[in-house]
Amino acid sequence: MEKKKKGKLEIVNRRAEFEYHFVDTYEAGISLLGTEIKSIRAGNANIKDAFCFFENGELYLKNMYIKEYAFATYFNHEARRTRKLLLRRPELRKLEKRVKERGFTIVPFKVYISERGFLKVVIALAQGKKSFDKRESIKDKDNRRDMERLKKIKL
Repeated sequence: MEKKKKGKLEIVNRRAEFEYHFVDTYEAGISLLGTEIKSIRAGNANIKDAFCFFENGELYLKNMYIKEYAFATYFNHEARRTRKLLLRRPELRKLEKRVKERGFTIVPFKVYISERGFLKVVIALAQGKKSFDKRESIKDKDNRRDMERLKKIKL
């Protein structure tokens, strides 16, 4: 029997890296409906505006856009509903304690499908960057681009 090769679906929030310093990252599962996972596998999702928050000791993801599944009946899902993130209890406690400190937040960074076929969300405990930090990030990115350009010219 041939093994099916899973598609490498990866949705990344590049803006989050520019806006925040990542202190720590965690990999979390997510509680989804059937039509949501089908829509995500089709590539119809976006985490640009998404954020995480705690409610009753549980971590939730809000504003993650998952387009309604085209082939669904009346059992379709809401596009921007609140979804529960699945983490172990000690990780949740640690994150909740850090988020209560001033300046820390939890940002969803990447969504991908694991080798076992489960949808995973990479969340980051992050601290906001100042404007001068952002200028440094832009300068570093420009320098890397120039170095790559010089390497191609020399080849």
